[in-house]
Amino acid sequence: MQGFYTILLLVCSNVFMTLAWYGHLKMGELAWFQKWPMIAVIAFSWGIAFFEYCLQVPANRLGFEANGGPFNLVQLKVIQEVITLIVFAVFSVIAFHTQLRWNHFAAALCLIAAVYFVFGFK
Repeated sequence: MQGFYTILLLVCSNVFMTLAWYGHLKMGELAWFQKWPMIAVIAFSWGIAFFEYCLQVPANRLGFEANGGPFNLVQLKVIQEVITLIVFAVFSVIAFHTQLRWNHFAAALCLIAAVYFVFGFK
C-alpha cells in the first residue's frame, strides 16, 4: 500500500506543481490578473507550490526504501518524472488546447522504456 499512497501523493503534488508553474500563464488571460506585478505573480505561485511540497515530501519519505517504502531513489525520480509529464500533458490539453502529436506519443514510449529499465533490472 505504501507504493500506492506514494504514487497518489505524487500525482496530487504534481497537479499543484503544474498549477504553480504554468497556471499563471492561463490566468494571464484575465484582465484583473494582468495588472498584478511580477512579484505578486511569484508570491501567488509560491503559495500554490507550498501545497505541492506538503504532498511531495511525505510521498518521497513514504516511498523511499530506507524508510520502509518499496522504491529506491532512482525509481522515485523516474516515477515523479513520468507523473509530471502526464499531468502536464493533461493540463496543456485542457487549459491551452494543445494538440498532442506523434512525437509526444513517441516521447511517452521513451518514458515507458525508462520505467522498464529502472524497474526491470536489479
